[in-house]
Amino acid sequence: MKKIVVVAMLMIVTTGLQAQDAISKFFTKYQADESFTQVTISSKMFGLFTNMEADTKEDKEVLDAISKLKGLRILVKENTSDARALYKEAFALIPMKEFEELMAVRDKDKDMKFYIKESGGKISELVMVMGGTKDFMIMSLFGEIDLRQVSRIGKKMDVKGLENLEKIKDKTN
Repeated sequence: MKKIVVVAMLMIVTTGLQAQDAISKFFTKYQADESFTQVTISSKMFGLFTNMEADTKEDKEVLDAISKLKGLRILVKENTSDARALYKEAFALIPMKEFEELMAVRDKDKDMKFYIKESGGKISELVMVMGGTKDFMIMSLFGEIDLRQVSRIGKKMDVKGLENLEKIKDKTN
């Protein structure tokens, strides 16, 4: 019986790592390409934000949400002819068995999709993929995620696209 439990636990952990690995492979593939802008924020950096003083209740809530984040990765390519191809490539790497589509925004010249990985009512990863006629962006935010605060964090960190999350009711309520 113990062997079955151990094997089951290893399979669950391995599946979770494979999902992160698929997205990580995309980042790794293009991180050295100088035509991309890359932003990586570690949990250590998020930890530094929590040492800041909050002037308002809203700022305190944002700092509390930031303290639970483990990392943020963004890849952006602007003014490119291969934006749609990059969008399709990135989109194909998202393991749909583990991620749920949260929202899709379609504009005349771009598509944007948000996906979450959720387990037990807790969101552990938010992935946004945006592809337009000339621009591409993929973002992966991971840790303990409060959707109510992600839009506010995005505004404070000037992450384009996250303002669209204001339109979503928090899945955790």
